[in-house]
Amino acid sequence: MSDLQGRPLWIGLGALTVGAHLWLVFSGLVPNLVARPLHMALLLPWVFVLPARGLWPRLSGLALAGAGIAACLWVALHAAALKSQYGFLESDGQIAIAVVLLAVAIEGARRMIGWPLPLVALSMLAYGLWGQHLPGEFGHAGTPLASFLGTLTIAEGGLWGSLTGVSVGVVAIFVIFGAFLNAGAAGQGFMNLAMAAAGHLKGGAAKVSVLSSALFGSISGSASANVASTGAITLPAMTRLGYPKRLAAAVEAVASSGGQIMPPLMGAGAFVMVELTGVPYTAIMAAALLPALLYFGAVWVGINAYASRTELRGFDDSARPSRRAVWVTAAYFAVPFGVLLTLIFAAGFTPQYAAALAVFVAAAALFVDPDTGLSVRAGAQRLADALINSGRQIAMIGSIILCASIVIGVLGITGLGVKLTSVIVSGAGGLLWPSLLLTALACLLLGMEVPTTAAYVICVSVAGPALIGLGLDPLVAHLFVFWYALLSTITPPVCGAVFIAAGMVEENWLKVAATAMALGVGLYLIPLAMVASPALIGLAEAPGPALLSFARVGLGLGALSWALIGRMHPGLRAVLALAGAGLLFVLPGWALA
Repeated sequence: MSDLQGRPLWIGLGALTVGAHLWLVFSGLVPNLVARPLHMALLLPWVFVLPARGLWPRLSGLALAGAGIAACLWVALHAAALKSQYGFLESDGQIAIAVVLLAVAIEGARRMIGWPLPLVALSMLAYGLWGQHLPGEFGHAGTPLASFLGTLTIAEGGLWGSLTGVSVGVVAIFVIFGAFLNAGAAGQGFMNLAMAAAGHLKGGAAKVSVLSSALFGSISGSASANVASTGAITLPAMTRLGYPKRLAAAVEAVASSGGQIMPPLMGAGAFVMVELTGVPYTAIMAAALLPALLYFGAVWVGINAYASRTELRGFDDSARPSRRAVWVTAAYFAVPFGVLLTLIFAAGFTPQYAAALAVFVAAAALFVDPDTGLSVRAGAQRLADALINSGRQIAMIGSIILCASIVIGVLGITGLGVKLTSVIVSGAGGLLWPSLLLTALACLLLGMEVPTTAAYVICVSVAGPALIGLGLDPLVAHLFVFWYALLSTITPPVCGAVFIAAGMVEENWLKVAATAMALGVGLYLIPLAMVASPALIGLAEAPGPALLSFARVGLGLGALSWALIGRMHPGLRAVLALAGAGLLFVLPGWALA
């Protein structure tokens, strides 16, 4: 990023963005109508100005960023007075500000991730404004314009709702933490540790990809970023060792997709889940751990099954890092992570406060070079990169959450969410498993068009109450929807992680997708296993039953993975598949009976 135009300006803005979000954590209770508009104001330059290429995009970007920042600051400065308006706009000027805020939020999401999510938001706004003219049960009673727009822009029911609060108070801090880790040697530490642990095994290059992607993905939370970063090392290594290109790309795509379900961070999903469920962050981490390990374990078994069909060599001794290199580089992520987890679990700090303190540890590590020791000049360069990356990543996630907040706000104002929930229940005949399948299909379709976090938020807002009403535990329902929001990363026709990995090895993406779906069978089955065996997510409350469920589901997944991929007699394949399905779904039913 040294060639970034206006780099000093963006470093300064990055420092302001990071400093402001840290200040919001350390300062205590800042009113929501102050903190959340400030958050939006800080991310707008990263959304509209930095990526702009060409005269018109730059001019329009500057105008939109300026208008949006002015509107956000107006809300923050008048927060106390606006609270007494109870979400009702009192003048044409306030209506104009509301329109600017909504337009900037929607256009910002369009510039960052394309049209699909903004089109959903525009459709929701249109429904809120004119849905009273629809006949039948999907019409609504109508809301006065000043009240409708006001609820979305000057109250805590739309742009400044609880989702944006998660983005401000938690997601941004962990994004900063991840950016500071990635700017240093933590990424190399992940790779060295994975190489030392698995590089010598059969299929070692593929297993290094699995381990490094699990480690790196736990802080990046993005399948695409994971493929691009770890794949830049693992994909050439696998192809150089003679692995089939379709296998190499599939392994990287599947392993990288798992980063979003791997604690402690899980992208932004874990923190959004905290807000939507009321379950503490530590409990969500504990609930998500065993299913995530099952997912990566199934990929590992799948690689072994491929090794039964074709030779998959490991790395030579000369290609693996020395023990010293492993220990030294591993410290770059182990120490900040250790501080983070100690402060959360031992000291009892909130996740955001612990992460804010861990940011300073990660920042100090930037000034220590693995080979030469203290290096102020190189550390300053890495710090600058961390500041710029923090601003960019906060803007990416923040723009998605702000746009999704409009959708959630309209669902609440109009009651459409309740109506859609009733449609799911009636369409499934009031039965849980058909409702789960309808929800999974909705997650797949929505996930094709919008990022995982947005797909999860919208799907769970509509389908979550239906599933919970049918007797599903709320946390199981949320994890089920969150996992299935990931389906589109490896499932055609839109499979982003597959597209990137296939392009990097120059292989047909359909071949890669077919292999990825076989390797990633856990993504399709583990959410169903969580429903069949709720004990699987109960590690914190009941470790014994959770570990027994973990062992049983692991055996079932292993059998199914080998049946899908391994070389064997068709009869044995059928027996293995039936045994695996029985372990996953039949035995839990017997146990419950």
